[in-house]
Amino acid sequence: MVELSNIIISRTDSIGDVVLTLPMAAVLKAYFPSVKIAFMGRAYTKAVIESCIYVDEFIDVTDFMSKPVTVCGEVPQAIIHVLPKPEIAKRSKQLKIPLRIGTRNRLYHWRTCNKLVKLSRKNSDLHEAQLNLILLSALGIEQLYERADIGSLYGMERITPLQKEFAAIIQKDKYNLIIHPKSQGNGREWPLEKFAALIEVIDREKTQVFISGTEKERKLLDELFDKVGDRVTDITDKMSLPQFISFIKSCDGLLASGTGPLHIAAALGKDALGLFPPIRPVHPGRWEPLGPGAKVFVSSRKCGKCKDVKTCRCMNEIKPEQVNAVIEQLATQTAISSSQMF
Repeated sequence: MVELSNIIISRTDSIGDVVLTLPMAAVLKAYFPSVKIAFMGRAYTKAVIESCIYVDEFIDVTDFMSKPVTVCGEVPQAIIHVLPKPEIAKRSKQLKIPLRIGTRNRLYHWRTCNKLVKLSRKNSDLHEAQLNLILLSALGIEQLYERADIGSLYGMERITPLQKEFAAIIQKDKYNLIIHPKSQGNGREWPLEKFAALIEVIDREKTQVFISGTEKERKLLDELFDKVGDRVTDITDKMSLPQFISFIKSCDGLLASGTGPLHIAAALGKDALGLFPPIRPVHPGRWEPLGPGAKVFVSSRKCGKCKDVKTCRCMNEIKPEQVNAVIEQLATQTAISSSQMF
């Protein structure tokens, strides 16, 4: 097994992808307790990365591409290209990082990496988080982690305290549910009319509903807010990412398609309720949330590729009543637990 004093994990795409890569840091720390781990990502994912207790340092990819790089003051010894990017692979070689790990099926990795792993994601039946961990075989770590095991490896424990103004809107005597309807194009979305129908049947005596989203997404949610009115609390574009992570931590559950907030909720041990189509590569087998409170809703039909993702028949087949039955059960359990505390 290779002995290293520091390693860079490179995953420079979206929040959900980053969350599902955090277990790699936990596994590395388990095998190499003294290793320093830097996680390279995009600036907007920094809060997610820095929340992980297994990561010692965040590296902004723009800095990596233009400046001298260190890991906790040391010259980098290794880099793992979890998300293959030719420009990053080329830069790693230019920086003369001694161990450069990539997949064999990227031609540019043959020129820029010196340790290649046989890994194809496209047709695999493994989860994204499991596929990430296969890259560690280059370091002698051959264990295949089960999905249930991965759910306890996120280490998202460095959480910013929730500001009083946001803590004040959470009703402790109810089941606090965040609904995140949009996905910035990262997943198949449940139609807004389905969300509206769900909100209409949710028991307001037991459950408080928050609607979350980015500034750009808020403009797309007018139709939903027009229908549900005062049945929800609008928190779209109200919080920074560190505060939103803390808010998720303070609530009970989150409902969304396969997008970043869903995976954050799962990593924090919350009820992560995912809405998925059965089609590759966005099916739950590859992207379901992994955590003790994770649950997915997916059509049982054999799905072909929809020509229009906005009218995806499989997503339409997920019924509001089906989702509400689960929310009702969770809200009831929360009410019973709360009553036993007093």
